[in-house]
Amino acid sequence: MTQPAPISSDASGSLSQSLRSLLADISSDQRVFKNVPWAKVMMWVFLLGDVFVFGSFLIAYMNVRLSTPVPWPHPTEVFALTVGGKEVPLLLVAVMTFVLTSSCGTMSLAVGYGYRRDRQRALLWLLITALLGASFVSMQAFEWTKLIHEGVRPWGNPLGAAQFGASFFMITGFHGTHVTIGVIFLVITAIKVARGDLENMRPGFMTGRKGGYEIVEILSLYWHFVDLVWVFIFAVFYLW
Repeated sequence: MTQPAPISSDASGSLSQSLRSLLADISSDQRVFKNVPWAKVMMWVFLLGDVFVFGSFLIAYMNVRLSTPVPWPHPTEVFALTVGGKEVPLLLVAVMTFVLTSSCGTMSLAVGYGYRRDRQRALLWLLITALLGASFVSMQAFEWTKLIHEGVRPWGNPLGAAQFGASFFMITGFHGTHVTIGVIFLVITAIKVARGDLENMRPGFMTGRKGGYEIVEILSLYWHFVDLVWVFIFAVFYLW
């Protein structure tokens, strides 16, 4: 039986040198983060942490729903709206989902026009995105009001399992807070775009000393994340 050829000292030294070079590049950020704005890196770090938070909420919700012995309220009945004397299941939720997912497209247009330095169109699509986000939050507030009038509370629920109210208000409220914060920052960014702060290299909050429209792209990362999270909430909470 033939023995494998031993690795020569030259080959071993070359491999060791390559590994040291790779680790040096990564540790000094020369190739990984050299041309990436620090704000974008921090946004990705923040979103990674938020993934674990929302993931924990949704996993806890599924565990509670599967383990409770009390019947769980059926979403198509709880979230139905009366239109023309008929109950339409999940009508408001469907409109909310359409509005929020549509804002992904308007946000992408704002980023595209920003990097083209088309200030007027970038401003327009930022404002439309903020309007869609505010509409989503308003519809969510209406949904909360409807359930509260029906007696649903975080500590109780006349429609079925008591954990339903706590899960609903916690998960949708936490997400709605994210959307509200996003709308606020969209308005702030739109004001800065309108004043020309991103082009004139005017230092300040959410502007940067180098100018440019990087802040619009960074804000879009947050907004797309909020939209994506809602898709999971919609699938797990409303369709299950």
